[in-house]
This record gives sequence, structure tokens and C-alpha cells, in this order.
Amino acid sequence: MSRHIFLVAGEESGDRLGAALIAALRQRTQGQVQVSGVGGAHIIAEGVPSLFPLGDLAIMGFTAIPARLPKIFRRIRETADAIVSAKPDVLVIVDSPEFTHRVARRVRARAPEIPIVDYVCPSVWAWRSSRARTMRAYVDHVLALLPFEPKVMAELGGPPCSYVGHPLTERVHELRPKDLDKRLRLTDPPLLLVLPGSRTGEVRRMAPVFGAAIARVAEQFGAIETVVPAVPRLADTVRAEIASWRVPARVITDADEKLEAFRTARAALTKSGTSTLELAISGVPMVAAYRVPLIEELAARLLVNVPSVILANLVLGENVVPEFLQRDCTADRLAKALVPLLADTPERRQQIEAFARLDAIMEAGKGSPSDRAAAVVLEVAGPKNGQTREAPALAQVGYDLLRGPG
Repeated sequence: MSRHIFLVAGEESGDRLGAALIAALRQRTQGQVQVSGVGGAHIIAEGVPSLFPLGDLAIMGFTAIPARLPKIFRRIRETADAIVSAKPDVLVIVDSPEFTHRVARRVRARAPEIPIVDYVCPSVWAWRSSRARTMRAYVDHVLALLPFEPKVMAELGGPPCSYVGHPLTERVHELRPKDLDKRLRLTDPPLLLVLPGSRTGEVRRMAPVFGAAIARVAEQFGAIETVVPAVPRLADTVRAEIASWRVPARVITDADEKLEAFRTARAALTKSGTSTLELAISGVPMVAAYRVPLIEELAARLLVNVPSVILANLVLGENVVPEFLQRDCTADRLAKALVPLLADTPERRQQIEAFARLDAIMEAGKGSPSDRAAAVVLEVAGPKNGQTREAPALAQVGYDLLRGPG
């Protein structure tokens, strides 16, 4: 008897995770699984039509929020209605808590017998920690991408939480330099990666200061080769923003070119985010920075409580990557921190030695994160022989049992 999984993803990153989960579910069940849901191009490519276009949930900027809210709330109601009507064996919500958690709460109120799994732990360790305990009312199990999240979730009184792994750990062999790459990494002029962001607003905020910082690096160090990886949809925006840089930079959008750049880069200047973890896995020393509008900064100062906003630092448990935020994000400070990373210096060696610990910390090579996630989802879904599932407390299973061997 095939099990029915209803999956709801609210943005592109969740769409990718959801698609990989669907493939893993099919492999684990020899195709004996039915999947319905909401998603984008990646989930649709797995043969799962979406209830509505994922773009309906996109909001760009505060001024757009009021106009879009009626449609978004309508989509929340429609999604919950579809789930309750379908009576799936389990509901999997993927990231985008502003949307997916509202759906989950509606489903729990109307159909409490449907177990709910949250794929991607909300950042309760950074802000609004009270969300963890609140989630117990409508989430039965959390699948964490970061190794410290199960412990934090338990300390905050949240639902059971299993570390399944970050999808980047499946790409270690692509990101790590081979012998030739290692030699190229030491060849002059050094290759400097610059990553100003994956959103239009980020690129426009970060590109000017990054460009000025690179100019100062070139003045102090000498010739450098600068490469700016960009997602295809933002390539024109990136090119326009870097056109005035005094040090010419090459924009790359091809996935293979980007991987090659990560394997051969000597150092990087990046905005905070997942890119810091990607660079760390690649063994690329970096300087990280970020700027947000003043209103967002004021909100963050009230809500955010972490020793670093750099993901690589949080996973490593130490602030090895220098970070420059808001008014500290100046061209002079970025350049001063970046120049030592281009030579064999204590600053460079400290980062490389710290990054070497990531495989053990993140359990890289010990199973596919999507397969681990699929194992937990199927366990929470319960038996497929038509037996009546227990109440959502079924998800109260041990982390060591569910995470699988290795």
C-alpha cells in the first residue's frame, strides 16, 4: 500500500530540498509513495504538480507586503484545505516558516491525526527562541540542517529534532580542490572570489563597498584576478553594479565554472549566509560582511542573540571568519582583513585549520541528507499496511534511532 506524502515548500531553497526529498522517498519505498503539494520548478520536475505557482508567495520589499497579503492568506487557506481533504499519511513543510507554519497550524486544528514534519529548523537559536516551544503544538518532528540545532531545540523545549545534514555535504567532492586545483590556488595572480548576494537588494547594497575594498586590496597586494559568481536571473544586475569597479571583475553564471572557481580561489569576500559555509567546505579563507537598511538593523539588535551571524562560525563554534556588519562594513576594514588571506600568514592558516574540522562536525560522507530526511519522514508517517496511526506523539522517537547507521 503506497503512502501519501503532502509536501509544502515556500521558496526556491525549499523547492530544491523538497525535490531531493521526493527522490529519496521514492528510492526508499521502491516507488511506493504518492506525493502532492506546493513547490517550484524542481518539485514539478519530480512529477509533482503544484497547487499554485510558487511565485505567488514572493514578496520583494516592505512596500509590497500590504498588496500581496490577501493573496498569500488565500493561498494559506487553500493549501490547508487541500491537505485536510487529501488526508495524507504525513505533511512535510519545508522552510519558509512565515507561510508553511501557518499552513501547519490550520491543518493541526482541523485534522490533528495528520503528523507534521518541519524540514529545516527555524533559526530559534538566533532570534525568537520562544517559537521552539510554540511549535510543539503543531509540529511533530524537525529535520535540522545544522549539527547544533537538535541540542538547541531540546534546550528550548521544542519538538523532537534530528540532524539529517546540510545538502552542501553531498557536494564535498565537487567543491574540494584536486591536485591541479591546489597548484592553481597558489598561482599568481591569485583568484579572489567576490559574492555580494543572491538577491537584488543585497547586490545593490554590497557591490559598491566590495568594489572599493577590492581596489584597496589591489593597491596593497598587487595584481589579483576577481571573479563574481551570480545566479543567472541576477547576472545583468550584477554586471551593472560592478561596471564601475576600478579592478575589473568577471561574472560567471555557469554551475561548473562556479565550482571550478571555488576549487581554485585563494580567498573570498562574501556577504553573510550559506555562501560562508560553502566557501569553508571548499577550504577558501574569507572575509564576510553585511549591511541592511536601518529599520532592519534596529529590529535585529532587539531580536537577534548569537555570537556571530556567519554560518561557518556558528557551525565551527568559534569566530574564525572575520565579520564586518553595518557601520563596520567599510572598504578599509574589509581590505585590511582580506590582504593577509592572500599570502601564507597565521590568519590564513587559522581559517584553513578550522575548516578542516567541518567534515567531522557535519558528518560529511556519512550518508545522504535527503535519504536521512526520507527515513525520518517515513517513520513519522507510520506503517503502510492500513493500520491506524497513533496520534502525532508517534514522532517522539530517538534521534540516534532515526538518524540511521554511520
